[in-house]
Amino acid sequence: MPPCLDVYVWVPERNPEVLGRFIDSYVNVDDPGDERLQSFVRVHVLGTANDADEKALDGGADTFTLYLRARDHYQAIITFTRDGATVLGLSVDAPDDLPETLRQADQLAEQLRRQFSAPAGRAGVELPPAGDSSEWYEEALVLFRTGELPTSSSDAPSSDP
Repeated sequence: MPPCLDVYVWVPERNPEVLGRFIDSYVNVDDPGDERLQSFVRVHVLGTANDADEKALDGGADTFTLYLRARDHYQAIITFTRDGATVLGLSVDAPDDLPETLRQADQLAEQLRRQFSAPAGRAGVELPPAGDSSEWYEEALVLFRTGELPTSSSDAPSSDP
């Protein structure tokens, strides 16, 4: 199996409508690959959670990520960051033609940015989702970026000398 190119967009808040649209558009809900998806939907999209749902999602970590089977991509990824944002991602196979794959990934990042009003996107081979805005700016494994995080992101790199 070839490696995957992970394409992410930064959504500055946790918005139930955005989460629902991402899941409806990209996640294979019939076979999501993570049994927590239904609990996640009830808690974070529908607002109809019960105690079992809350318990299923309580990992005690300061970030939360679901890796799900996607409809038309290898994987769909939803991450809640430490600073209250959401990172949405799609993984695509990265065969030998990396320049072509990067071109397609750039188009996918722009599509996701428009679809979810995301100010920024990034992509890399086997790139984990950022857990906060400072991780978003880390350069390791990032092959390209598009857009900028909102200035309210306190960990953005300074342009001051």
